[in-house]
Amino acid sequence: MRDRVVQATVRALQRAETTLPPWVLQKIQEAADRERQPLARQHLQFMLENVAVATAKGLPLCQDTGLTIFHVKIGRDLPLDFCLSEAIAEGVRIATEKIPLRPNAVHPLTRKNSGDNTGPGMPDIILDYVDGIGLSLTAFPKGAGSENMSLVGMLNPADDPFDFIVKTVAKRAANACPPLFLGIGLGGSFDLAARLAKRALLNMPGNSQEEQELLERINSLGIGPMGLGGDTTALGIKIETAFCHTASLPVAINFQCWANRSATEIIQ
Repeated sequence: MRDRVVQATVRALQRAETTLPPWVLQKIQEAADRERQPLARQHLQFMLENVAVATAKGLPLCQDTGLTIFHVKIGRDLPLDFCLSEAIAEGVRIATEKIPLRPNAVHPLTRKNSGDNTGPGMPDIILDYVDGIGLSLTAFPKGAGSENMSLVGMLNPADDPFDFIVKTVAKRAANACPPLFLGIGLGGSFDLAARLAKRALLNMPGNSQEEQELLERINSLGIGPMGLGGDTTALGIKIETAFCHTASLPVAINFQCWANRSATEIIQ
């Protein structure tokens, strides 16, 4: 079982790094089809061509192969006689050399690189328990360009969180390789809001009325692909919520670039 997890980790990273989920490609194509500005439409077509070339050659579609983040759903009745995080870390080390991946994991103070994308806190594993005996492993590599634009705001309860989100995106979107996917965490505590925002990216796409209205407001900013103007600043928005303290309103915005990479492997 341990070896199956290791190999599933390698396969998930390989697919996540070299192609995009069909629904993401569809979002980009739809944006290109309705784009009114020639330069913006050209950039969207370049993105689609970039993915096609990377997939055909089996190479990473972006030079920033990201930090290794995984969403694991594990059956409550699945017997494990090994350390799951260590098995995933071994898969990351193999994938770093095999794909290859750029070594991105460094110590926050010394900036010393681990050389294999592992180390304290890496890979980052979001773990959920589900019914049954299966295991689902989703690779979700996250680049620094979009992650660096992400933030948590501790608002007053009387503040409008959606105004805060729109103003934040207006300031930061151009530096996050738009058009964007935005994971929004509303409520909880300081750290829970951030995790909600990450989960929101994993649970895309969103289609609630609030999400659609927020998407329209952001696209009306006109920032466009690569920040050079256009009709599409964001391709998708998902909101996750949790109850919060009566005196606070945490709002987390997790930016994701147009290359919304993920791939899932299932072990039965």
